[in-house]
Amino acid sequence: MPHRTVRLATAAVAAIGLLAASACGGDIDGTGGTAQPPGSAGSSAPDDGSGSGPKVPSPLPTKDLIANPCSVLNASEAEQVGLKYPGEKSTGVLNGCRWTSSGSNLNFVNDTPIEQNKHGISDIYDQKAKQAYFEPTAVNGYPAVFAGAEDSRANGICTLWVGVTDQLAVSVLPNISMGSNKKDPCGIAKKFATAMIGHLQGAS
Repeated sequence: MPHRTVRLATAAVAAIGLLAASACGGDIDGTGGTAQPPGSAGSSAPDDGSGSGPKVPSPLPTKDLIANPCSVLNASEAEQVGLKYPGEKSTGVLNGCRWTSSGSNLNFVNDTPIEQNKHGISDIYDQKAKQAYFEPTAVNGYPAVFAGAEDSRANGICTLWVGVTDQLAVSVLPNISMGSNKKDPCGIAKKFATAMIGHLQGAS
């Protein structure tokens, strides 16, 4: 499938700009992606955890999230978001999980905790000037931002970064190749992130 190979590669590139780290995914009605290795975060955030980004109001438990990013949704939660359960843990350099749409195997979402960047969402804010789009938001009261070095939102790709602690951000990346949700990949990213945060809150 040459077309799909090219599209997956494009998705990977689209997520690379922030912190030189990339995580790809797809929608709940979207496409796919492949995690790429992060480079140096290059963040100016100091070691005391302060930085330019908003603070996390109440740190969420991350042990299970880091050990297995596919643990962020149970079967019922995945079904409500329109995804097949269980997710498929990635085997690349980054530790992520791919969730395939229940409506199309071509559409999926990846969630990836970015452990390599130690200042959470502040590392994302520190790279604001380098992004093609940067739109702060919140997910269940947790700081988040839509941001990417390439703007591929019209092609069904939108990266959402969510701060779960002041030291850890999670990349949620839908890559939607077909269906009505291709027009709103950022909405799909937020829908997934809302379910993820709700799950983590229930585990705390």
